[in-house]
Formats: sequence, C-alpha cells, structure tokens
Amino acid sequence: QVQLVESGGGLVQPGGSLRLSCAASRSISTINTMGWYRQAPGKQRELVATLSNGGTTVYADSVKGRFTISRDTTQNTVNLQMNSLKLEDTAVYYCKGVVITLLRRADYWGQGTQVTVSS
Repeated sequence: QVQLVESGGGLVQPGGSLRLSCAASRSISTINTMGWYRQAPGKQRELVATLSNGGTTVYADSVKGRFTISRDTTQNTVNLQMNSLKLEDTAVYYCKGVVITLLRRADYWGQGTQVTVSS
C-alpha cells in the first residue's frame, strides 16, 4: 500500500510559478514510476509528467519546457515545478504511483490539489 499526499496548489496569475509536492508513505525507491496528472472541469484526466525509478521522464507536449518533475529520495517526495503558467493549466493535479511486482501492478492516487491560473 502507498498513500500519496499532494500539496502546493493555489491561485496564481498567468506567467507565474507554482511548485507541487507529493509525499509518499514509503520509500519512493520502491515505487516504479511516479507522476502527475491533471483534470480540468469537463475534461478527462491527462498525463502531465512521469518519472521512473531509472530516471526516465515523460512530459505532455503542452507542458514541455515549462514544467519539471523531480524527486527527493531523502524526503520521499516527487515534485512538479511549474513555470510560465497559462490559463489552460487550471485543473486539479493528482499524484500517481505505480508499483509493479512479479504478481501484480498497483496504481495509487493522491486526493488531488487545485491549481487555478487566473488574472
């Protein structure tokens, strides 16, 4: 089992920055992949960025060059630095962890944190 708790959301003006953090209940070295997803009102949840244990990152085209995903193994957190925020970045942002063993794959989600970009 993995519990994930997001923090750092809020209200920011276009062009501003926010840093989201996802705290895991166990060592993130035991979690194969961690990532951030978002869901805007009336839209499906979409991938924002993922980071594997091997260090491979994947970004949505819409955030490339603006967002950076990173991890802190000493704090067991995965962070999302969001710069040059746009109105269309407004959404609830969710942290996800994927644990894969020989027998099964398990996906874990946080409760989400609201990010609102507005002037």
